[in-house]
Amino acid sequence: MIELRQDQLVFRFPEVHEDARCRIAFQRTLRIPDDNRSYFLPPGLGRFPLNHVDDYADRTPAAWNTHGGVFLPMYQSEAMWLDFTGRYPMAVKVAAGKINALTGAHWQHELSRQPQDYLVVPDQPWLDGFCVMKGLIRQFVAMPLGAGYSAEEQLTGEAQHGGLQIVVYPMKASRYRKREEEKAFAGIHALRIYALSAEPEMGLAPGGLMRQEIYEDEYGFDAWDTSVRSRCFVHILNSVQFFEVSGVEPPREPPTAKEYTAAGLPWFDYYGGDLQALDGARTLAGLDSVAAKKLKKGEGILADNDPVQPKFVKKLKGSRVREGEF
Repeated sequence: MIELRQDQLVFRFPEVHEDARCRIAFQRTLRIPDDNRSYFLPPGLGRFPLNHVDDYADRTPAAWNTHGGVFLPMYQSEAMWLDFTGRYPMAVKVAAGKINALTGAHWQHELSRQPQDYLVVPDQPWLDGFCVMKGLIRQFVAMPLGAGYSAEEQLTGEAQHGGLQIVVYPMKASRYRKREEEKAFAGIHALRIYALSAEPEMGLAPGGLMRQEIYEDEYGFDAWDTSVRSRCFVHILNSVQFFEVSGVEPPREPPTAKEYTAAGLPWFDYYGGDLQALDGARTLAGLDSVAAKKLKKGEGILADNDPVQPKFVKKLKGSRVREGEF
């Protein structure tokens, strides 16, 4: 089952194990420069507000009634990352516009072993974008659906779905119990500290390059209980439409990477220990970034895209801390 609590999606599988639960939040963040240089991890600037689609059925697109789920607001060219917390291991698939964010393949509910099309919580603390090669992602950046920027449109030629699609599978209870017994003598707890009218729907496009590893499944494919799953459709509205639908003002626009860096605030570099990283998807690596697509379309250069040189980078090991305030 899925619950919405404090702007987080809470996935629970009490039929599998009482501990089988994890939380997914959607973090506001800096849009890193889209200049083909690789940047460190930007901070969290607070959670995006989440709303039940069913509470606004008379004001949202009719297709949303079929999808259900939740919706959140994003400004054009705003970036986000996904935050995963929970101690019970889960296999989590993430797609943008029904394009798998790890493989570039079209959406399917089932897990795939080769190539691995899911990430593992809690080993994977965050996902900031599309996995384009080993150790590098392209940041999730919101762009109007139908304008040709989203990964969905670049790969399918259609602007049909938008938003994010998530499906979660828990570890088998027997494997979890065995794992807990083996961990009785040692363990790591991960902590994170945070700072803070167009078409109605938005899609996620590939933005700037970021240093982030997507880790291989160290538990083995047979560890996951594929007899149960929960899935959620996360719709994205632009800021104007969000206000028209919900009657609530969206959060203020985030600072630019240049403003944040000039203020001397931290960027982050995370080390996952002995975990091995996935190679990334050639399909996703071949997509145009937002800045490149703008030039191709003759729309000029991307605003607020000045390169930055972070002077303060926190190295994270064993515990995960990304903070920032502006």
